[in-house]
Amino acid sequence: MNTLRNRVQLIGNVGSDPEIKTLEEGRKLAKLSVATNEVYYNEKGEKVTDTQWHVVKAWGKLADIVEKFVEKGKEVVLEGKLVHRTWEDKEGHKRYSTEIVVNEILLL
Repeated sequence: MNTLRNRVQLIGNVGSDPEIKTLEEGRKLAKLSVATNEVYYNEKGEKVTDTQWHVVKAWGKLADIVEKFVEKGKEVVLEGKLVHRTWEDKEGHKRYSTEIVVNEILLL
């Protein structure tokens, strides 16, 4: 049951080509944005599409897979966990980010 505590599953489209970084210790990081769409009808009967954008990060071998096979527009299935970060920028302003760290990816 512990594995259900912080688990996210998404099916969406990649918004731009992934950004790949190789860190000092040789570890690879892939950063990408994924859009998910929810379609519903408002009170007037009009079709409305609500798009949510998600920041997604993949490490190690998953980053290798993303680098080789994922590009803008591809539909992907992701499973991972939510990670919330807080930091100060160069001007001293507090910044926040919620990201999905992937532990599984399926290319559609």
